[in-house]
Amino acid sequence: MRFGGKTAEGRALLETNEIIFRGDFRLKIPLKQITGVKAVKGELRVNSPQGEAVFELGAAAQKWAEKILHPKSVMEKIGVKDGTKAVVVDIDDQDFLKQLKGRAECSSKVARRSETIFFGAESAGSLKRVPAFARALAPAGALWIVYPKGQTAIREIDVIGAGRRAGLKDVKVVGFSATHTALKFVIPLAKR
Repeated sequence: MRFGGKTAEGRALLETNEIIFRGDFRLKIPLKQITGVKAVKGELRVNSPQGEAVFELGAAAQKWAEKILHPKSVMEKIGVKDGTKAVVVDIDDQDFLKQLKGRAECSSKVARRSETIFFGAESAGSLKRVPAFARALAPAGALWIVYPKGQTAIREIDVIGAGRRAGLKDVKVVGFSATHTALKFVIPLAKR
């Protein structure tokens, strides 16, 4: 990577909201601050108020440029298909709810054999509801637990532990929003 007159080897990560470089020096570029991006001969050239950063990524440079220029929506990341029957409990994100209602049949009541349940957990104490949600899932259903990032009231380990104690397997994590993360749980294949 080249940046600010320096060259370093290290690891570049394309995260949901930022590009991170860890090497002889560190760099973090929030995606919302990127003013220009292009892939040229295996290099990803990223412009931001910090200056131009050039990442030598080889064939991955073009893929990264596409992902930065055309990020997936929350619906695409979560994989909600048209006509899905979804239950939403304790989620107040109006943008998410609007997108979800545009694709899915939504309810706030958990019923037996629910296809998809979205549960907003703002504290570790709220995770006591996870076993009831696990029992309500259809065999191929999914429970998404949406929780705040960077909080001490609830941590990723708390969410994973609650899902596993309820007999579920964690299979996917996505950046739900700038403030929240979503973890997907399913019933293990052997128990369906």
